[in-house]
Amino acid sequence: MLAILSALIPTFALIVLGFILRQRKFLPDAFWPGAEKLTYYVTFPALLFSNTAQADLGSLPLAGIATAMLGTVFICTVLILITKPVLKVSNPAFSSLFQGAIRPNTYIGLAVAAALLGEAGLTVTALCVALVVPTVNVLSVLACAHWGDNERTPGAVSLLRDVLRNPLLMACVLGIAINMTGFGLPPVIGPFLEVLGRAALPIGLLAVGAGLDLSAARRAGGPVGFSTLGKLVISPAIAAGLCLLLGLPPVELAAVVLYAGLPCSASAFVLARLMGGDAPMMASIITVHTLVSIITIPILAVLLHVV
Repeated sequence: MLAILSALIPTFALIVLGFILRQRKFLPDAFWPGAEKLTYYVTFPALLFSNTAQADLGSLPLAGIATAMLGTVFICTVLILITKPVLKVSNPAFSSLFQGAIRPNTYIGLAVAAALLGEAGLTVTALCVALVVPTVNVLSVLACAHWGDNERTPGAVSLLRDVLRNPLLMACVLGIAINMTGFGLPPVIGPFLEVLGRAALPIGLLAVGAGLDLSAARRAGGPVGFSTLGKLVISPAIAAGLCLLLGLPPVELAAVVLYAGLPCSASAFVLARLMGGDAPMMASIITVHTLVSIITIPILAVLLHVV
């Protein structure tokens, strides 16, 4: 337990530091959107690309990882749809709950994997990103279009275009393509991307902390609590069951389960606001998920015996 906490405390300390810096106005508010943009479009893609380009993908049970990860997303999607009549919330609120059930915070996921599982876990998590990001983006847009307070009907072409524009997905796809060629990264490009990628985790985690809204957390009610239980407890339990059923090795199992137990991504708030979801509830979900994950992720790590 002590080893796990020692590995995870720096990760969550960066989130807390980001929150403090934002609250204390140590940096101007204009800094944080730029930091998020730099992370999303530059440093995290560099990290994902360099990792997947150089990883030993041939030794991984790719089919098992894909089945467990996408199977978890599918089951969670079915479960949240089934519970809609029971929740008794408005359609815009349900669209936010839907996002909260399936969208993971990739920044936290990669940081946790790097801290607990090393390069091997980071590679598996990068594969999870490549699988889950396009899937949950499409599902979230469809949910917001259907239940959100808007008149937008996304077409197949626009959905495909949005997915293909995602820099995290493209970094994974291109990295895997380079990996499959067998040539690897050029001498100068490889080290450059590795150095650039090292900035991804600290900047990304600081931005996560800066985006927390404690006032939104205080407004949280029963549906947000239900969402938190589903995303941080039920989702990783489903993933663990599928991984055991598929016989995944320990590192792959741990990476998939930890990824399934991540808090909701902050990008869900942007989509909720743009497509008529319940943005205040979305802010509550993101903040409560993130705060509670400080407790649940170490518990998952203990149960998985990752250290």
